[in-house]
Order: sequence, then structure tokens, then C-alpha cells
Amino acid sequence: MERLKSHSEFVAVLKRRHKVSRNDIVVHYLVRDDSHTRPSVAPEARRMGLAVSKSVGNAVTRNTVKRRFRVLARAYEDRLPEGCDIVMRAKPSAASAPFASLDGQVASAFAKIAARIDRER
Repeated sequence: MERLKSHSEFVAVLKRRHKVSRNDIVVHYLVRDDSHTRPSVAPEARRMGLAVSKSVGNAVTRNTVKRRFRVLARAYEDRLPEGCDIVMRAKPSAASAPFASLDGQVASAFAKIAARIDRER
């Protein structure tokens, strides 16, 4: 899964206000069209950005949460449609959540996103 790198890419996803919320995470999503893509990005690429604020914990805790999110996003990225950008935002409770709980939440959030996008098409 590729990464969202610029502030404008994050803002494009967050402005759409499409999101799926779970106990410890919120996943904002956007299906790209040509106006939301840099020329160097493949149209079928799935991209992810992470938002883990200081309310989650200190730097060590935030980095642990980010590592967990990256692993889980890679595991379930095939559930997302091609050309989908997501921003995974951690709630403060994500710092103390067990990995198995986060695993289930990411799986169900990605499945719900895929179902919503299929319905819109």
C-alpha cells in the first residue's frame, strides 16, 4: 500500500467526510478520480495516511500505534477497491487496545468501506 505524503492529499480525503468509525479507530476514505491524483500515482493504487495525535500518548506509544496500523492495513488492503485513499485516525483508546481487537476493527471497517463504495457504484 502506498502512502499519502502531502498535506493536500490528506485534506482531500478528510474534506469528503466519508468515514467509518469503530471503538479505537476512524477510517476516512475517498475513491480517487483524475482530479485527486499526482501524475506519478498509478490509478489503481491504494494509498494510506495515518493520523495519530498527541492525545494517544507519548512518542513511543504513538509510533507503536502507527506500526500496528501499517501492519493491519497491509493485511486487509485487498478488501478495499482500487484507487481508494484512506486516512486511519487513532482514538486515544487505541494505545491500550489489544492487537486482536484492532485487527477485527480494521477488518470490519475496510469491509464496510468496500460495501459502501460498491453500493454507490
